[in-house]
Amino acid sequence: MGERLKYYLYLCLFMPLAWLPLCILYRLSDLLYVIMYRMKHYRLHVVRENLRTSFPDKSQQELLQIEKEFYHHFCDNIVETIKLLHISDKQMRRRVTVHGTEFVEDTARRNRPLVIYLGHYGNWEWVPSITLFYNEPKVSAQIYKPIHDAAFDKLMLRLRSRFHSISIPRKKAFRQLLTMRRDIGTFMVGFISDHRTNRDASKYHIDFLRHDTEFFPGGEEIGNRIDAEFLYLDVEKTSRGHYTFTLVPIVPDNTDQDYPITRKYLKMLEATIDRAPAYWLWSHKRWLKPKK
Repeated sequence: MGERLKYYLYLCLFMPLAWLPLCILYRLSDLLYVIMYRMKHYRLHVVRENLRTSFPDKSQQELLQIEKEFYHHFCDNIVETIKLLHISDKQMRRRVTVHGTEFVEDTARRNRPLVIYLGHYGNWEWVPSITLFYNEPKVSAQIYKPIHDAAFDKLMLRLRSRFHSISIPRKKAFRQLLTMRRDIGTFMVGFISDHRTNRDASKYHIDFLRHDTEFFPGGEEIGNRIDAEFLYLDVEKTSRGHYTFTLVPIVPDNTDQDYPITRKYLKMLEATIDRAPAYWLWSHKRWLKPKK
């Protein structure tokens, strides 16, 4: 009963905000920026360290500009996510442009699944809206890590199902996707694979954003087991509240390496981040400090 009450309290808090037009929500975002960046310094030390070590050739002034833009975008991301509780398909079609859907529909006609790799870049919570821009496959899913707060997790699942996507807990992904492959054949599933691996020490490493970076190749392993095509979702923020999503087939540079798909994806994501750094999630601890 406690979790149920908490869930409805969350709805009472966020639903009235979702009814507001985005032009007003962006004014609230501007206020939130002042609170989080200027007053509370939310994770500022993490953001600054990540930017400094990822772009050693940039000046202090350039890094500061990226930092400010990141916090503006981060706050926009929050209100845009809340807006998913009350946004029409028509409005989303005006705000999102999708390229590359021809490959998606061709793969679906061949009854093969699609694995989409993306990062915490732009507004990843708006990504499921790509289902508005193609007819096949009919089923789409995303892999997610449940939130410890069960009531808030339920709210996020409601947001993520706005465009009829299935949310699959990460620990159940392998078995459920194998079942989906057997029962329905073709579907699309998204993996966000740019956070630090939960394993204490992964044996797979790549140079990513000028860091020696561990990665976990679970998405590639599952994709190979279900005979999937692999795509990268390139994201461009064209203006406030407007995004272009481009679906790009992942073609490995070197198939002799372990997990060439994952390695190529991280290189593609790095190029996206280098193009416009402010829109990546710099506030998470992607890299562990080396042990002395």
